[in-house]
Amino acid sequence: MPASGKSNWGRWGTEDERGTLNLIGPTQVQNAVATVASGQVINLYQPLGPATHVPPHRRPPERFMTRDGGDYAAGARQPGGFQFAEEVVSFAAHSGTHLDAMSHAWYGDTLYNGFPSTTVRSTSGAQRCGAEKLGPIVTRGLLLDIVAIRGRALTAGEVVSVEDLQSAADRMGCEIEPGDAVLVRTGWFESAVGAPDYFDGEPGIGILAAEWLADHDISLVGADNYAVEALPAPEGVFPVHQFLIRDCGTPLLEGLALEDLASYATKPFLFMGVPLPLVGATAGPIAPVAVL
Repeated sequence: MPASGKSNWGRWGTEDERGTLNLIGPTQVQNAVATVASGQVINLYQPLGPATHVPPHRRPPERFMTRDGGDYAAGARQPGGFQFAEEVVSFAAHSGTHLDAMSHAWYGDTLYNGFPSTTVRSTSGAQRCGAEKLGPIVTRGLLLDIVAIRGRALTAGEVVSVEDLQSAADRMGCEIEPGDAVLVRTGWFESAVGAPDYFDGEPGIGILAAEWLADHDISLVGADNYAVEALPAPEGVFPVHQFLIRDCGTPLLEGLALEDLASYATKPFLFMGVPLPLVGATAGPIAPVAVL
């Protein structure tokens, strides 16, 4: 259980299931749009397919063709010569680039905002705080490039400190503002993805950095790793997940690809993404972009 006493429970009403995404309003959207200078669009996501790397306890994405060219070669009807293909896709919600919903992590017997943990069931999914409650995200994005600050990609278990984050913000010449989407580049995805021990540990923020970000009223925090926080965590079991998701209602954006953005982003940018509104899911796959 995190040591911080900070909590956003009740801040947006007793029925709220979106958490700090509520900090994004018309002013934040307008300010974000005002950052656009060149109109360059940069992808921040991993392609989602059979080759996507997933932890051993999750099934990789699978694709099952329900109609393809082979059907027509075998004699399927072709009314007017028309042919088509389609498929069924199966994947874990926490595959590739995805946004954790408020139902993903908790401690004790309660989710974010005091909802009972019994509202998340294997038979019916998340009856509260599911991915369908996250909604579209359009806000100002900040890239806090720790690779640039440290001069190298971080290694498994290395903790991104408050000082690292502040130095990265200073490097970009800006202050973190309420509603910002903060993206932390550790270099883990670009340097280690595909390695046998990729999911055995990772660099990321620690609990003190998480508390510092929460104090700045960010809307979400993301990173180029699979869990945002440093693993193994020196403060316990997934303390950042417990604190940010359960206590603060701050979603975690995992599995980002930030190397291209780091080559171009020298100031805040327009961040946009819509998590798939998977009803009752604990995460929404997302394909976010940065517009410079």
